[in-house]
Amino acid sequence: MQKAGIFLGKYYFCARSEERRQRMNSMKGNRRLFSFLVSVWMFCVHVGAVVPDGEVAADSLATTAAERIPIVSYTFQPKSLILPASLITVGAIGTAIDGMNDFHLFSRKDSVKQLNVDDYMEWGMLGWVFVCDLMGKEKHNWVDQLCLVALAEGLNATMVHGVKRFVNEKRPDGMDYSFPSGHTANAFLGAHLAWKEFKDSSPVLAYSGYALAAFVAGSRVYNNRHWVADVVVGAGFGILSVELSYLIYFPVRNAIARKINLRHSDRLVLSPTVNPGGAGLYLSYRF
Repeated sequence: MQKAGIFLGKYYFCARSEERRQRMNSMKGNRRLFSFLVSVWMFCVHVGAVVPDGEVAADSLATTAAERIPIVSYTFQPKSLILPASLITVGAIGTAIDGMNDFHLFSRKDSVKQLNVDDYMEWGMLGWVFVCDLMGKEKHNWVDQLCLVALAEGLNATMVHGVKRFVNEKRPDGMDYSFPSGHTANAFLGAHLAWKEFKDSSPVLAYSGYALAAFVAGSRVYNNRHWVADVVVGAGFGILSVELSYLIYFPVRNAIARKINLRHSDRLVLSPTVNPGGAGLYLSYRF
């Protein structure tokens, strides 16, 4: 019995050691993966921030030498939350009052010829900002835009589906989970992101997305898939998710960029400079 106990004790100790070894290997693998993703993000942000041809100047070269990842300034405007808060409030009131889901705007038909284009436009609108990039001058590079879309969609999906399951409002066609409209939320997410990126450079592009998003909202009502109150709140959640993504993303992005720039900064910077007046060398030494 004593030998058996010693044998079992050794087996248990070996098993625990092997378990700890596997856990450590897994943690090392996760750290390597995280480091790889951060490296890819650094490279993409650096490439996305390259100065276009013909706009090279002495100060831009100096900034590139001092900062591997540029710092992007962003100031949050609290008044930007007024519109989404208003839409969500109006839609919620319409849903809470019996008989006010459609705000008495029209009379519904029992059956209509379905429009299926809204199922494609729901996701297509997430890429609308990149389409606008081909036609206008965006405010931020495509890497920042991609991160903003991903973050906004995560926030949007969490809010919309959480409210859907909590409220569990019946759709006009009798199905479940009507409030709010996820299709409309995604469509207005893409539209509002394009508006924030192009409102200062191209108003036509900035507002074009809202027309497409309004069509998606109208088709959801026409198809008897949603009440008017559903699409109003969906639009509010889509806009709100974009505003929150800007509020969250840029402080985190800039904090990471400053840490990386500080780690890789050089005390001595020597670089060529080119401007319309001639060429020379830029020399900087930090004490």
